[in-house]
Amino acid sequence: MSLWEQYLDDYSFPKLKQNIQVDTLIIGGGISGLTTLYYLKNENNICLVESAKIGSGITKNTTGKLTILQGIIYSDLAKNVSLTKSKQYLKSQIKAINLIKEIIKKEKINCDLEKVASYLVAIKKSDEKKLVQEKSFLKKAHINIKDTTFNNNKALKISDSYVFNPLKFLNSLKQILQNKMIYEQTKIDNIIKKDGYYLCTSKDLIIKTKKVIIACHYPFFLFPLLFPLKNHIEKSYLLAWKVNKNEKYSAITTSNPGFSIRFYQDGQNIYKIGLARSHATAFKENDAYNFKMVQKIFNIPANDIVACWSNVDIITNDKLPFIGKIKDNMYILTGYNTWGMTNSILGAKIISDLIKGKDNEFSSLFMLKRYNIAKLKSFFVNSLENILAFTKSKFPYKNWYQSNLKFTKINGKKIAIYTDEKEIEHIVYNECPHLKCSLIFNEIEKTWDCPCHSSRFNIDGKCIKGPSLSDISYKK
Repeated sequence: MSLWEQYLDDYSFPKLKQNIQVDTLIIGGGISGLTTLYYLKNENNICLVESAKIGSGITKNTTGKLTILQGIIYSDLAKNVSLTKSKQYLKSQIKAINLIKEIIKKEKINCDLEKVASYLVAIKKSDEKKLVQEKSFLKKAHINIKDTTFNNNKALKISDSYVFNPLKFLNSLKQILQNKMIYEQTKIDNIIKKDGYYLCTSKDLIIKTKKVIIACHYPFFLFPLLFPLKNHIEKSYLLAWKVNKNEKYSAITTSNPGFSIRFYQDGQNIYKIGLARSHATAFKENDAYNFKMVQKIFNIPANDIVACWSNVDIITNDKLPFIGKIKDNMYILTGYNTWGMTNSILGAKIISDLIKGKDNEFSSLFMLKRYNIAKLKSFFVNSLENILAFTKSKFPYKNWYQSNLKFTKINGKKIAIYTDEKEIEHIVYNECPHLKCSLIFNEIEKTWDCPCHSSRFNIDGKCIKGPSLSDISYKK
């Protein structure tokens, strides 16, 4: 359970129970989808559907940081894409932070927004050159950035960054939008186009719509995007623990894997949140070991830990999100490259402007059909990682698993059996319904995770995160 999960309110929206026709349908009730609805709230006949409970997806797993210091993204983009695109991306992140501040101020949202210093840290001697390059770029862009140290490591510092509680922000948007057509527990499993409309199906129901906005974390369809070939999945591990002082900073390292830090204060309680051990899901699959290493990296006594959770991010081939039009009247927001809080707000504004027929200065930066050297280079690497993840998954038994895990076949189907502390057996099919990768058991969070495209299932096989559309619960 993440630190933010405790703030998920009890207010629920109904499940869709009949066919409807709308002008615009938003699929996904995280911060991307709900903010898009916020920007489109004055449009007629608009609807949002969420497969589970609003706010229960990726949004609750983030660190909740709003900063332009995002590793060495600007140097990377300048080198591998273009200097112009790098400048545009910096400008877009400044815009994104201002957009969320505007919403919070206008709607008087209490989400513990706090201005903090932000550090970019070189934890290895070889990374210090990266600091110099990043500083040079930001100085030329007139960003007030300073040389400093962080835990005896060389670092860069800016003062104009923010942290907030993403679930409190989302809860407030729910209240603002409570009179709109919003449905929870309504999973879209197919989209077809017919007679100028999109028919979006949810079990036996159909939503007929002129426009579709896909705001779920990972698109559940293969065509026309061929999305698995354009990214890889990165998994990170987070711990939260109580501390005595809010030091009012956030920090991130130049290298990956490195670490990310922020503080959060809610009344008298002060928490420090640490993220580390980020890796492509094709590697380092031992979740229990990774959580243990994060505890060691931050030197946290076990009794002080109040929350531990993992998160997955889509890393696109050129490190730029995919925000824009897929085809006529179909739009998507995804691929935020670990910076979902800024890019989700920015994406919502871009898509809403496109829907309204307005110009947006950043729409061309994130358009889906773009070509550059970075995409070409990463395409082959990411394709190999996808193949490796799939191949390794076909050897389901891992040497770190405890004796309470068993893998077998029943009627030709691959089965996994987990026996819990009460000697209760939890039986699931051990293949992801999305593209048939075998699953990894996360012994800390008690979930079945797909190493290929990040679908996730609870201990009894219920799908709690896509792109899978189906459960893996064993049925006798």
